[in-house]
Amino acid sequence: MRAHRRVRRAVASTGSALLAAGLLAGCGLLSTEPDVSEPAHGRPGDASAAPAPTGLKDSPKTPELPSALTSQRLDWQRCQAPRGGEAPGSVWRCASVDVPLDYAKPAGETLSVALVRKQARDQERRLGSLLFNFGGPGGSGVGTLPRSADAYAKLNSRYDLVSFDPRGVAASSGVRCRTDKEQEQAHRSVDLTPDTPAEETAFIEDAADFGAGCERRSGAVLPHVGTVNAARDLDLIREVLGDEKLSYFGFSYGTQLGGTYAHIFPHRVGRTVLDAVVDPTADGTGHARNQTLGFQRALDNYLKDRGQDPKAGSERIARLLARIDRSPLPTDSGRELSESLAITGIVTPLYSESSWPALTAALDEAENNGTGNGLLRLADSYNGRDEKGRYDTQSHSQRAISCADSISRPTVDEARALLPEFRKLSPVFGPFLAWDTAGWCAQWPVEGEHETPETSAPGAGPILVVGTTGDPATPYEGARRMADELGKDVGILLTNKGEGHGAYGGNDCVTSTIDAYFLDGKVPEDGRTCS
Repeated sequence: MRAHRRVRRAVASTGSALLAAGLLAGCGLLSTEPDVSEPAHGRPGDASAAPAPTGLKDSPKTPELPSALTSQRLDWQRCQAPRGGEAPGSVWRCASVDVPLDYAKPAGETLSVALVRKQARDQERRLGSLLFNFGGPGGSGVGTLPRSADAYAKLNSRYDLVSFDPRGVAASSGVRCRTDKEQEQAHRSVDLTPDTPAEETAFIEDAADFGAGCERRSGAVLPHVGTVNAARDLDLIREVLGDEKLSYFGFSYGTQLGGTYAHIFPHRVGRTVLDAVVDPTADGTGHARNQTLGFQRALDNYLKDRGQDPKAGSERIARLLARIDRSPLPTDSGRELSESLAITGIVTPLYSESSWPALTAALDEAENNGTGNGLLRLADSYNGRDEKGRYDTQSHSQRAISCADSISRPTVDEARALLPEFRKLSPVFGPFLAWDTAGWCAQWPVEGEHETPETSAPGAGPILVVGTTGDPATPYEGARRMADELGKDVGILLTNKGEGHGAYGGNDCVTSTIDAYFLDGKVPEDGRTCS
């Protein structure tokens, strides 16, 4: 559920915003990947011990890029079907751009970053390229943008719509850590809210095994998949596309990427919107605390909408989870619904108010029929599992990116100490998110880069920061903090009084304000509210 990592594939009202991994690693709407037991093709070098990545602190020393990279000519071709999916229509074209594996050695090995584009309809009034990142981290922009492009039809009138698979994601040397069989076994056997010493040991051993699998299969790219490198890739993409400044639309984790870009390249910031904003001031534990509050807030609003007392309703759901922990629920598929899968199933529909009826049906089934079909379907969607038992790899990329970013490595004892506070914040989500602080990057083979991302951007143009008051995964307070961190006259806060993860396309006032900003350069008054 974590904002910067477990905010995986959240479904905004536009169907476009992606979010987090682990439990709350995904609300899977992307294409699935087949079983992977060998390293993916196209990764440079062999798996090896991972050094610390080049960080933002090194940016003044970063060498200039060679002309072989900055003068690339993109070869746009008809897009191929992604694994498990269908090729987009004929208006879409795909290409790839070479980027340095290590920006400290820009003339060395390179990675290929996959791009997708739909050209502006009005070429005479074309404003340039508008780049999208839909979140995760680990979401495939190449897979997502063609499916969600109808939401951006007005912007497409004057912008080329462009998205990409960030380094370490999908077609861009995507990180692979486990086979489908190993994923399934972990979901069945590992308790994400351990209650005994044996369960705690299994929980941490599984987390360490996940990291070891990433290093074994993707060790060459693992040190280089952090957000700072992705931001540098964004700037190289901007240059190769021929744009003087970057026009950018980021959702969820994409807001962290956008804020990082603005910090490194403030004078290259063009019209930029950050929607469903990750709190840049929160460390790993802070993100877990934020999401505990955010998802409980969304659950309270859901219960109120059903005419129920939020406290009593939450306690009832917590008792249901405790019963499932003792005795998993049967399903028609023959698989059992564990407590961990049940929590995931409850989280998934909280990303969008339009999905609340699905939560009602799934909870009614579990409570009244004693079966878990509905919650399991929701959990599978979040976890990126298809009907054939194949998992996509967003949770792999998500974990690799967030653990490359963050130095946070809480111990089991530190996570256990959080339990009383987190249970008080949310009897439903608190225990999972407290334990998650220790399990996410346990014994990770790559050092983290920072406690919190640097997003101050003095000298940048105005950046529109959009926060939704009922956002469960990236709570509204994070938008306020991002606007403050970007700096005076840079961060322009727009508040959406509503529910769900992401505001564009779901609120007419927000949508028209963003459209006017992108298309006409109209900057709204800082602090404007849409309801």
